[in-house]
Amino acid sequence: MTEHTGALATLGRAALQAQPFSVMLGAHLQRLEQGEAVLRLGLRHELLQQNGFAHGGVLCYLADNALTLAGGSLLGEAVVTAEFKINYLRPAKGDELVARAVTLHAGQNQAVCRCDVFVQDARGAARLCATAQGTISRRAASRTNPTATHA
Repeated sequence: MTEHTGALATLGRAALQAQPFSVMLGAHLQRLEQGEAVLRLGLRHELLQQNGFAHGGVLCYLADNALTLAGGSLLGEAVVTAEFKINYLRPAKGDELVARAVTLHAGQNQAVCRCDVFVQDARGAARLCATAQGTISRRAASRTNPTATHA
């Protein structure tokens, strides 16, 4: 696994580290480039559901963050997910989840992105387990301080 080390990737890693939930889960940003993001998350017992595969909420978390990073790489740091949907394709049973997001279209204030989530085993074999699409929007300036910047 190679890790992208550009300025954009550094900003993306800082954003993940600022999210207590991402830190708790142990998410790792592998790559962030203009319009693309790759997030990884090791599967451990606490992230599984009763049948032994990744809980759907974990897949949603990973897709949501990958979508937002991909869209934010084009819109700027002050972004949020406006909406997204996910399709679960097969149980995610393996060692690691890998979310690959790409921006399909970006305008001035929003971007539409797609994310495929794969489950990978110890040998590196990956299987598609979910796919998501979402809209990433720029956050409006603060109403109490219209000159405030958001990081």
